[in-house]
Amino acid sequence: MSRIAKYPVDVPKGVEVTLSDAEVAVKGPLGTLKQFLLPAVRIERDGEKLHCRAVEGAPNAGAMSGTMRALLNNMMIGVTKGFEKKLTLVGVGYRAQAQGAKLNLTLGFSHPVAHDMPNGIKVETPTQTEILIKGIDKQVVGQVAAEVRAYRSPEPYKGKGVRYADEVVVIKETKKK
Repeated sequence: MSRIAKYPVDVPKGVEVTLSDAEVAVKGPLGTLKQFLLPAVRIERDGEKLHCRAVEGAPNAGAMSGTMRALLNNMMIGVTKGFEKKLTLVGVGYRAQAQGAKLNLTLGFSHPVAHDMPNGIKVETPTQTEILIKGIDKQVVGQVAAEVRAYRSPEPYKGKGVRYADEVVVIKETKKK
């Protein structure tokens, strides 16, 4: 049995939850999110709380109930507060510029890199070396941040590249003769 699934998910004020046989939809001030229900998990509504229960006899039902509870909690946070990832550029001449739904990057290549943002994701550049990726879906925000970081991930000798704001890059010592 999952320990996470024992805790109920609180439904904040201003959030509507619609349960059906195949999916759950959460509508809040920032938008709407939908998630397909897993067959091994049953969701029960108890006033302003949602409980994830494992279906007896289903394989991995305990683990999936914890997963479903975490997904529901992330949906509640997403439609009320939203999620954001902060990236920083480290390196001489590394620049970022947001233009609408496009992020233009200069990362030391012979060509500029343009990354198109998916629907529901906003990108901001407070400075030329900072990138803020915002959205209501935690998975999509994290995936976009990982794709931008993958253009030039931090190298271990000088630490140059695109990194998360809270990421620590361990610098290696160069080889000595």
